[in-house]
Amino acid sequence: MKVAVVGATGLVGGEILKVLSERNFPVTELIPVASERSIGKKVNFKGQDFTVVGYETAISMKPNVAIFSAGGSSSLEMAPKFAAAGITVVDNSSAWRMDPTKKLVVPEINASTLTPADKIIANPNCSTIQMVVVLNPLHKKYKIKRVVVSTYQSVTGTGKAAVDQLFDERAGKTDYAKVYPYKIDLNVLPQIDVFLENGYTKEEMKMILETNKIMMDDSIKVTATTVRIPTIGGHSEAVNIEFENDFDLAEVRAILEKEEGIIVQDDPKNLVYPMPITAHGKDEVFVGRIRRDESQKNSLNLWIVADNLRKGAATNAVQIAEYLAAHHLI
Repeated sequence: MKVAVVGATGLVGGEILKVLSERNFPVTELIPVASERSIGKKVNFKGQDFTVVGYETAISMKPNVAIFSAGGSSSLEMAPKFAAAGITVVDNSSAWRMDPTKKLVVPEINASTLTPADKIIANPNCSTIQMVVVLNPLHKKYKIKRVVVSTYQSVTGTGKAAVDQLFDERAGKTDYAKVYPYKIDLNVLPQIDVFLENGYTKEEMKMILETNKIMMDDSIKVTATTVRIPTIGGHSEAVNIEFENDFDLAEVRAILEKEEGIIVQDDPKNLVYPMPITAHGKDEVFVGRIRRDESQKNSLNLWIVADNLRKGAATNAVQIAEYLAAHHLI
């Protein structure tokens, strides 16, 4: 099993290498790939150094699967070239997510739709992934009508330069490179990505549109407000769900506790609830603050946290590759 990691020197690329190692993905040959300026650099995988190669070299080495985390423009240009060579691409960028000819996959929900013909598979937005993992089993039971979500997203979602900005500000530096339009330390930015004509940001529209596509149900109404906060370790979400059918809170908890990939942390009396600091480095989605919305019929409030570089990116991509390997699709 030859595995190419495209964008291997980046923040998410490094997490992909870590997750491949931790989950013992059957890598027989690793091919780290990056842009021209990183060719020749070394990356470490399972205690061994591998030399970073360019795109064309990687294609000529014929990997079985290429996990891309190199940004949208690189994916748009290079993923079709890998696919044309018979290499299955799992892409972390937003480039292919809403393409009607491409599958948008969260393995717990819709991996069964994958076929050998799917040569470019899209990995969803990090904030969407953790939300739909929780929504899906509840939708099956009670049928979701509407979701209102507000996010509290880590600076790691923007990349290494944003993490550097946060710590440079915290250290009192003034000559740092600015990734955000305003200071992020001791601040909150109600903007993730660019604003669109409808007043929503691109990130908010990703959550809305991707939820419908992944859950294969356009009847679910979603509205989102996405916010950047000065944390690392994971994204948090306050989610309000209106169902068609009424629910029992104990049953809701039981459904979520049984679900693979979800950990319920919901014991308010003992101050137990999900937080980025405890989700950091974990593959699961954590859910707590489970309570009835007393202002609206058949409505539920949840608090959802996950490590955006793990389940929100690297782990989900590797899980897709695991499914492809297990079902002989690569």
